[in-house]
This record gives sequence, C-alpha cells and structure tokens, in this order.
Amino acid sequence: MSTEIKTDMDQRTLVLTRTFKAPRELVFEAWTHPMHLVKWWGPMDFTLPHCEQDFRMGGQYRFCMRAPDGSDHWVRGEYTYIDPPSRLVFTWLREDAEGDIWCDTVVSITLEEVKGGTLLTLEQTTFATVAHCEDHTFGWNQCLDRLVHFVIQLAQND
Repeated sequence: MSTEIKTDMDQRTLVLTRTFKAPRELVFEAWTHPMHLVKWWGPMDFTLPHCEQDFRMGGQYRFCMRAPDGSDHWVRGEYTYIDPPSRLVFTWLREDAEGDIWCDTVVSITLEEVKGGTLLTLEQTTFATVAHCEDHTFGWNQCLDRLVHFVIQLAQND
C-alpha cells in the first residue's frame, strides 16, 4: 500500500490535460496565431478584444479577456521557450484593475502525438496561494474546453 503525500507546492501547481482528435501541428497553430486565439481564448462566454502577440522566444504578449459582465481581465508575459509543435513555455502575469501584478507564474504547454490525435498537458506553477490555483483551474478548464471545440472546426476547414 502506498500513500500519496500532497505538499503545499503540489496544491499550488496546476496540471490539466486534454485530448484532441487533430494533429499536434494544428493544436500548436491554435495557440500561436492571434486570428485563432480570439476565437477560443478565455473562460466560457469571455471574449478577447485585445490580443497583442510577438510569437518568438523573448517575445511578449498581452491579452484582455472580457467577461460577460463587461469586466476586463488582463494578462501579459513573455515566451521563454518555443519548440514547434511540441512545447511552449511562457510567463503569466495577471494584472488587477490598477495594473498591479497579482499572479506571477509560468505556463508550459506540451503536445504529444497519441493514437488518433494529440494529448495536451498544461502545467502552471507556482501560484502564491491555493485559492489562485483553484481560480485558474476553473478558468483554464473552460478555456481548454473551448479550444477542443475550436480545433474540431479548424480541422474540418483544413
């Protein structure tokens, strides 16, 4: 019998997976082009009215996610590692209404070829609090659900 010991660090690290019935090149493309990002980025019913992206290592991005209630949620960061079509790493800086950073983490996206498609793993670490991790878990789950539907549409148009 083994016992899993969950540390505070584990509770402040987010790991999510999704499987896509599409080649990883297509899933990677959905992450890397503003024309695609504006169609799926953000939790359910959010829009992306501002999508600024310099997609290269060292390049910056800045997104505004607009909630259904009209509130804006800004995030920015830097692409620190890009290995098409298998891996993408970027910093994740969430801003409050005054522009102060309240969340400073690193997101890593890994895309693996699997039978019939692509396995995406998103890891985000390390949150300052468990509550911030839980909030992002909710948002990213909805975001990835939207991405699954978008990639299906993208694959049908290829």
